[in-house]
Amino acid sequence: MDAIIQSPLLTDTQVIEQIQEGLAGFDARDKRLLVIIPDSTRTAPVPLLVRALYRAVGRQAKQFDVMIALGTHMAMSDEALERHLGMSAADRALMHNFRVMNHEWYIPGTLTTVGTVPASEARTITENIITDDIPVVINKQVLEHDHILICGPVFPHESVGFSGGNKYLFPGIAGFETISTFHWLSAMLTTMAIIGVEDTLVRRLIDKYASYVTTPVTCVSFVVSERGMHAIVTGDAVTSQRKAAEISAGVHIAYLDKPVHTVIAHAAERYDDLWTGGKAMFKAEPVVQDGGRVLIHAPHITEVSYTHGKWLDEAGYHVRDYFAKQMDRFAHIPKVALAHATNVKGAGTYDEHTGIELARIQVDISTSIPRERTERINLGYVDPATVSLEDWERRAKEDDGILFIAHAGEFLYRLRNKM
Repeated sequence: MDAIIQSPLLTDTQVIEQIQEGLAGFDARDKRLLVIIPDSTRTAPVPLLVRALYRAVGRQAKQFDVMIALGTHMAMSDEALERHLGMSAADRALMHNFRVMNHEWYIPGTLTTVGTVPASEARTITENIITDDIPVVINKQVLEHDHILICGPVFPHESVGFSGGNKYLFPGIAGFETISTFHWLSAMLTTMAIIGVEDTLVRRLIDKYASYVTTPVTCVSFVVSERGMHAIVTGDAVTSQRKAAEISAGVHIAYLDKPVHTVIAHAAERYDDLWTGGKAMFKAEPVVQDGGRVLIHAPHITEVSYTHGKWLDEAGYHVRDYFAKQMDRFAHIPKVALAHATNVKGAGTYDEHTGIELARIQVDISTSIPRERTERINLGYVDPATVSLEDWERRAKEDDGILFIAHAGEFLYRLRNKM
């Protein structure tokens, strides 16, 4: 396996300096700024970044409102926000114009429709996968501020190719149905065709959504790993994200010369449900041979999804065509839930005449979700008490058909000859 590029890391001082330089021409005087940042499911030095942004432009702003880009994740509690921002409510009170808020996507009154992608254009952008009008719904705060400042990391992403940029608007602070539409588009295209690809139909659709947001947007895209900060790129949401994605491709993608039969993916502790912990599967799937296996090891995970668990309990985890060929049966299930389910299950086939579903690989989970529930949702169960990470790590060193991934979820693995 090739080593992941070890690019020089930025010091905290350099991070602050680069953000100040990138925003040097930004006049925030008398402006109400909406600052959009990631939640705790992404690696990011959020306290450092928020302080750097405030130092660069926040002090002279009329309002510096930080919004957590939840998408459809759970809202962060006051205690979680304090940890996330590295500052208490008392600390924030000392900054007269500073406010922090969750994206309350689950409260209809917080949203507004800024436009509609006509069916004809939707068909063109999505190559006839989406054939209806698409209402573009987003948090109404975008219209109640003078400027939007996105600050988010760029990683290979299962639903759009690479994260970042306008993705912090859609799904970051978007309405549920708008989010569901593009997730279903990604599911129909499949994770392996999208992940780690910059120009995707999903990215094009998201950028189209963003064109309906009339409030000016500036984007601070950054590339970060658990080693530290690799790069910061400031500019408009499209250009900034694309430049950062080029860097991310060198930092976050590793290549194998041949496929493996087994992946042991120890999901990072930041993932507190399978909804987010499923990234351990997405990032490993491309290197697993047909008939192989991925084991997601995450004893700390106790829930399927804190926001969509009831839908996933009903639908289960299945390959794409299992849902696509039975859409009448699953019409009442949010498409974002179906998309997640098929992403975790991976590629495969379904014959609607025989009812036979064949997944390309076996997906097992070793979590604190009970065996009965795990098997009911159509995933394999492995008791966490029976898994020795030390043994698997040793076996991976002795057998090149086994891949052991510590802190799985943000690094993508690919086969060199499938580039």
